[in-house]
Amino acid sequence: MTVKKLIDQNDRLLHREVKQVTKFDRSLQQLIMDLEDTMFEFNGVGIAAPQIGVDLKVALVDMEEDGILQLINPVITHYSEEVESDVEGCLSLPDIFGEVPRSTKIELKGNDLKGNVVEMTAFDDIARVIQHEVDHLYGHLFTEKMTRSVSLSELEEMYND
Repeated sequence: MTVKKLIDQNDRLLHREVKQVTKFDRSLQQLIMDLEDTMFEFNGVGIAAPQIGVDLKVALVDMEEDGILQLINPVITHYSEEVESDVEGCLSLPDIFGEVPRSTKIELKGNDLKGNVVEMTAFDDIARVIQHEVDHLYGHLFTEKMTRSVSLSELEEMYND
């Protein structure tokens, strides 16, 4: 188990597009294991390589009973016109929460661990988390798309009702 240190919003790596994965080898598998350990350690539902200081287009999404979705060089090819706002937070921006509008259905392309091209469609909460994580790979934080800030006390009220 290798839990990595999370970088914060002041690190330049979080504000620029990171590099494509070109080597599909043991180091990529290790990176994915490190991301998974770090995501679970910090109770995240998703994590991107730049958040642990790695300059590569790799992200993970915890799909709960369906397992961990590995996103390698993901590109969202289609966004639905239907948009829904919901509260988001981020491991790299602790204690900052806000409402973010996101498409409820997306289509994306990427690679698997062997470099093969894969395509998928995602809906609702999974689509939201994928959009959040893919944004990280292109240097965008959720706060750039946030329509309204949500306080910690307001967040607690939302989840205690």
